[in-house]
Amino acid sequence: MNPGIEGGEKRYRSIFAPATRQERMANFEAYWAYSLQHDGDLLQDEKDLVKKRDTLTGFQAHPVRSLRPLADPASFYRNHVTMRDNPHTLDRKTLLLTFLYKFARHEYVGISAAWERTEPIAESRSTIAKIGLYHLCEEFSHMRLFQEIFRTFHLDHVEYVPLGKWMSRVYRIFPLFPEILLAPPAFVSELMGLTVYQHIDGVLDDILHDEPEARERVRTLLREVMTDELAHVGQRRNFLGHLGLRVAHRMVESMYRAFFRDIPETALLFNIEQMIQDGKAFDYSTIAPEMIAKSWVPSYCKT
Repeated sequence: MNPGIEGGEKRYRSIFAPATRQERMANFEAYWAYSLQHDGDLLQDEKDLVKKRDTLTGFQAHPVRSLRPLADPASFYRNHVTMRDNPHTLDRKTLLLTFLYKFARHEYVGISAAWERTEPIAESRSTIAKIGLYHLCEEFSHMRLFQEIFRTFHLDHVEYVPLGKWMSRVYRIFPLFPEILLAPPAFVSELMGLTVYQHIDGVLDDILHDEPEARERVRTLLREVMTDELAHVGQRRNFLGHLGLRVAHRMVESMYRAFFRDIPETALLFNIEQMIQDGKAFDYSTIAPEMIAKSWVPSYCKT
C-alpha cells in the first residue's frame, strides 16, 4: 500500500475487520491509557500537550533549511490558498507544498470548529470526551509541525486562513451531528489523512532528491504526524458497529474523490485511484514496525 515505507513482517487484520461492542469499549480504555503515556499532560489553554510541545521545541532548537530556495517562492504564496496559476506550470516542490497547505487548512478549520464545542478536561466525565480533547490537541500540534515543514523551505509567513463561507459552515455544523451519523465520515476522514501522509512520504525521495538534509527533516516531521494519525484511525474505528463499518467502507471512494477534486495538485503528485484502493484495503502490515511501536493499534486488528 505505502510507496515509501517498508511493511513489517507481522500481519494484521483489515481496519474494516468486525469487532464486538465489548471489544470496542475495551479499546477506548486502552487508547486512553496510550494517550496519557504518549502525550503527557494536557495544556488546554494552549491547545497543546506537554510531550508535543517538547517535541516541537526540539525541532525548533535545531532547525534545518533547504540549501536551494524554491524556484519562485512567490508562486507558493500566490497559489497556496487557491490555485491561480496553471498547476502544470509549477515545479513539483511548490506543488507538494501548496498541496500540503490546502490539506492542512481543511484540517485546521475542522478541528477549530470542533474545539469550539469542547469543555475543560476537569469537566469531561467520560473517557471518550477526554480522548476527544487529547485528539484535537494532537491535531493542533500537527498544524505546528506542518509550519515547520514550510519553514524548512524558507516559507516563514504561512498562516491558515478560513475556508469559504459555505465550507466553513459545513465544518461548524458537522460536530453537531449525532454520533451514529458522525462516526463513519469522521473515521474515513482520519483514514484519508493517513493515506495522504503515506503517499507524501512515498514521493519525497523523488521530489526532494537534491535536498537530502531537508528531505530527511520533512520525513521526520511527517512521521511524527503519521504516528498520531495511525492511532487516530484505530481510535475512530472504535465508534463503528457493524452497520457503521459498512457505511464507512462505501464512503471511502466518494469522500476521497470529492475532497481531492478541490485540490488540483493531487492528480499531478499522486495516483488517486491507488489512494482510494489503499484506503479501502488498509491494514497495519503496510506500516513500518518502528512506527507501529510508537503508535497504537486496536486489539481486534491484530492477528
